[in-house]
Amino acid sequence: MIEVQRQRKQERALLVGLEQDGVSKWDLRDSMDELRELVSSAGAEVVDTVTQRLDRPTAPYYIGKGKAELIKDSFQTQQVTSVIFENELSPAQGRNLEHLFKRKVLDRTQLILDIFAQRARSREGRLQIELAQLHYLLPRLTRMWTHLSRQTGGIGTRGPGETQLEVDRRRVQERIAKLERELEGVRNVRSVQREGRRRHQWPVASVVGYTNAGKSTLLNLLTGADVLAVDRLFATLDPTTRSFTLPNKQRMLLTDTVGFLRNLPHTLIESFKATLEEVSQADLLIHVVDVSHPRVDEHIAAVDAVLKELDALGKQTLLVFNKVDAVPNTELVSAYRTRFPRSVAISARTGEGVSTLVQALQDDVSSWRLQSEFRVPLAESGLIAEIHRVGRVLELRYEAEVAVIVAHVPPQLDQKLRLFAEK
Repeated sequence: MIEVQRQRKQERALLVGLEQDGVSKWDLRDSMDELRELVSSAGAEVVDTVTQRLDRPTAPYYIGKGKAELIKDSFQTQQVTSVIFENELSPAQGRNLEHLFKRKVLDRTQLILDIFAQRARSREGRLQIELAQLHYLLPRLTRMWTHLSRQTGGIGTRGPGETQLEVDRRRVQERIAKLERELEGVRNVRSVQREGRRRHQWPVASVVGYTNAGKSTLLNLLTGADVLAVDRLFATLDPTTRSFTLPNKQRMLLTDTVGFLRNLPHTLIESFKATLEEVSQADLLIHVVDVSHPRVDEHIAAVDAVLKELDALGKQTLLVFNKVDAVPNTELVSAYRTRFPRSVAISARTGEGVSTLVQALQDDVSSWRLQSEFRVPLAESGLIAEIHRVGRVLELRYEAEVAVIVAHVPPQLDQKLRLFAEK
């Protein structure tokens, strides 16, 4: 393991980005800065950054052929060992670039998958990341077999490379099916665990946020957990659940989750569904935001986009602006709190503002002690779905054209349901 880490540190990466239609120069700069952070988090050294302006990516090389040749010419002087692209490459683009560069070529998705593979510690985490890697690999298997004779066209052209490729593809598909079965077992175990927690009637809060926003530090501070909390992207992947007692003696559960990212690869979201279900099943979301970061708004939007994909957007959410100790301009923090009334400002590192956060959690959780009965017409299917999505359904039965639902619901939904509440 030590030797592997030493080799990673010796990798010298050249980063490539494309300014295309719909992507401003500033958006590209932000994206390249984040790519640089990801590369550093993976243990490699960034030696240079190259960008190009094109209307759209080219089919053969993503960038222009001339630009690709210039990049190739710079390898010797800069001792480049790998080239990493800011956006996802097609299988053909990756194959052509590796053939041209004679260097390892990765895209953003591969880089994130590599970081996840380094950080996964639990059996569940390793299963999920292997599944994501195989889903990414399957359409790109041809890149692995360029050293074999693979002829095309005409009679008698099924050479050994093609045969081996088909064998490998079948093996990968069989492995994917096996992993999916194992992860379904993990999801079932998690479901049983959640039902066990629900019998205690303890509210469950899921801590979400952009990667490196301070989620694990906050969980450690509130519950005394020992989750790894360091200043790097995706420091922790495996979810941790700990109990927390509020000042009024109400018990609640806090669950830390994997950090989100702009354009988080869909293969990762699909593969980590067993883990991310903790978010969709939570009663309350604690959205931690690094208020000292220059791209606060983009981070909030990125987290909301993932929550929407998980069908969790709209749940009762407390916005926590973290790292106020790193913001010299207090007016900036005040401005964000004004824009987002349901928010608090804290420093999970120093403890500043945490008492305000705990009081806000207590106020939110108090509403979950109350349960209501609603008689919702079956024609209001969207409203019934929303109750399931953002509330906690305790009982459901059908009478004629009405769904009778006993549930805990957040205050904003309770107002919408007053018309259907049992008197």
